[in-house]
Amino acid sequence: MSGPQIITLGCRLNIAESETMRALASHEDDLVIVNSCAVTNEAVRQTRQAIRRAKRARPDARILVTGCAAQTDPAMFAAMPEVDRVVGNREKFEAKSFSRNFSPFVPSEVEGHEASATQRVSTSFDTNDGGAEAKVRVSDIMAVRETAPHLVSGFADHARAFVEVQNGCDHRCTFCIIPYGRGNSRSVPAGAVIDKIKALVDAGYREVVLTGVDVTSYGPDLPGNPTLGLLIERILDNVPDLPRLRLSSLDSVEIDERMFALITQNTRVMPHLHLSLQAGDDMILKRMKRRHNRGEAIAIVERIKAARPDVTIGADIIAGFPTETEEMFENSLRLLEQCDIVYGHIFPFSPRTGTPAARMPQVDPATVRERAARLRNACETRKQHWLNALIGTQQNILVERDGLSGHAENFAAVRFANPQIAGKIVSAAIIGVEKDRLIAQEAL
Repeated sequence: MSGPQIITLGCRLNIAESETMRALASHEDDLVIVNSCAVTNEAVRQTRQAIRRAKRARPDARILVTGCAAQTDPAMFAAMPEVDRVVGNREKFEAKSFSRNFSPFVPSEVEGHEASATQRVSTSFDTNDGGAEAKVRVSDIMAVRETAPHLVSGFADHARAFVEVQNGCDHRCTFCIIPYGRGNSRSVPAGAVIDKIKALVDAGYREVVLTGVDVTSYGPDLPGNPTLGLLIERILDNVPDLPRLRLSSLDSVEIDERMFALITQNTRVMPHLHLSLQAGDDMILKRMKRRHNRGEAIAIVERIKAARPDVTIGADIIAGFPTETEEMFENSLRLLEQCDIVYGHIFPFSPRTGTPAARMPQVDPATVRERAARLRNACETRKQHWLNALIGTQQNILVERDGLSGHAENFAAVRFANPQIAGKIVSAAIIGVEKDRLIAQEAL
């Protein structure tokens, strides 16, 4: 094996950051990096499970854990006997974090920063833990003001490239622990983003995905207060050889007129939007401390679909948020149809320690699971109808590295009936559906 093995959990931003770590640790052949997710308790459980599997598969390898779960609760991972070190979301962009000559530190003493109350709690250690603290390099993420200007030269497992344009979040949704794993919102200057994308296009990538924790909050911390829409305009103008630009999760309330025009009028912006909706009931949205209401979510989708009918909609929906009644849940269920959602990312609510929602009256866990299952089943039914409707159409598909799979512009997953050239965009007829994938046939 050349370079580290990387196990990535969670979001597209994690995928992009994993590739940066791959480059930084390129000579560490005996290293397994687990890039964790903290969005739910289930994500943390899966991270722990991945660590144990990795150690069983490679007992002689060093196991390094990083990412949001490592940032918010480094003590838990440091206490695992399989783990050799725990590295924070800031430190994972420092080559020395991956070196065999590992230098831990006390979080509250890093570069003169006093750790926040949240950070002091998350990085506390039992004095009888056998020296677990010596494994840890995690500083106060709230003290970070810059976004790492790292350039990624390639992506090992994808034909698409994921480019970080923003990190952190200034909002405090009552259910979310992520701001404490990522810090406050900070943006990458447009020039650095454009240079990065030019390098990726020169390396042969035909699609770039803009990623971040709260992508639509891009810009207020930069000179001139640019917006995400302005950044997209500059990318399209300055990288004319980029055929496909895709956006990651968007906050629907922050889709301004410039971004709306780009989404609906520019064919190089892919017709696929993933919206951070979270719920379809106004009272639940208020208790979540979201910034939109049900009517606003429906209205923006209707407006986008009227201007560009081929846009497909995905959304995050939480089932069983505290105080959710059956009537409130039904409002979320109906939102699937009213927002024409075909890609549903369904989360059963799980209380995250330290968040306001964890202190609210909880819904019975069995009811949470049942509601999540109903949402997933409804999403799957809608997706299958949509996929079946695409049979007989012609789709432009970016071929993945295996030469046998890819994604259409609308993000439908595709399997080819005959091998293709990896990284190429091909026009192919859709001849069938197999489970959740289209079957495409390109003329030889």
